[in-house]
Amino acid sequence: MARDIQERIKKLIIDRRLRSGAVLPTEPELMELLGVSRNSVREALKGLQAMGIVEIRHGFGTYVGPMSMAPMMEGLVFRTVAGHYRGEASLLQLLEVRAALETGLVSRLAGRLPAGDLAELEVLADRMDALAAEGASLFETDRAFHAALYRGLGNLLLGEVLEAFWDAFHRVRTDLVDVPQDPRVTCRQHREILDAVRSGDVLRAERAIQDHFGHVRDRLAATVGSA
Repeated sequence: MARDIQERIKKLIIDRRLRSGAVLPTEPELMELLGVSRNSVREALKGLQAMGIVEIRHGFGTYVGPMSMAPMMEGLVFRTVAGHYRGEASLLQLLEVRAALETGLVSRLAGRLPAGDLAELEVLADRMDALAAEGASLFETDRAFHAALYRGLGNLLLGEVLEAFWDAFHRVRTDLVDVPQDPRVTCRQHREILDAVRSGDVLRAERAIQDHFGHVRDRLAATVGSA
């Protein structure tokens, strides 16, 4: 019953073309529209809230939710942690998915990024070099580099998906294993990605992404294997 009501509320949002933050009908209005009880409406709304489709603000009403990738990310994290403790190579599998996505996308960027995006990537690559020389963490700058790289595709959903995979992988990796890395190698690989994209060489760009993730994969496999 709750699943059916959820589908009908989702259809209402679509049919009325409601955006995130838009006010939804009140509980009594939904009861009348859907012909169901108050408890049924509340149960359905709670399920939709867990998915980020609606947002319940107690004392104010119910609104269309942000529809973010957060529920997907939490599912990825849980699945990966659970798989790890069952002895599965779930962290490696998550890395493979992200690597496949980025390898398939980078070919569309080679030689097509505007000068402003290339300049931003150059600044980020310089920052990574400076941080590596100081022995500081490259995490946030590495993340910003990949986000800036694919922003040029102008696909907001894609950006959210990549961010979800990034968050899930790095949260689980930090929690489960210690993956050693040489920051100089990381910096060099990002320089190669940037140079390949700037040159317009599609094969070189794909190879640069594959080499980058291959290096991470090898280090991760060795760490997991030794554990």
